Amino acid sequence: MCIGIPGQICDIGPGNSAQIEVSGAKRDVDLSLVGTHDENGQSRIGQWVLVHVGFAMSVIDEQEARETLDALHNMYDVEPDVGVLLFPQEYR
Repeated sequence: MCIGIPGQICDIGPGNSAQIEVSGAKRDVDLSLVGTHDENGQSRIGQWVLVHVGFAMSVIDEQEARETLDALHNMYDVEPDVGVLLFPQEYR
């Protein structure tokens, strides 16, 4: 089973590199699969993406992102190992 983590793009670097924010933590991701700009040529900064193993797999809307994060937080209450996905800075 694969788990995609929703994150909001907060910065786009050189090439297809970007930073997203997940539960207050920033992570480096690769935007090669979704691009750095949308179909209208607008920067993806501020958009939400679903991330798996360091790659943004798809662009999602904010409601879906927040619902997924809520579900992951609920899972964390039962299974603390989910915390590594939500709070990576605490597991370094």
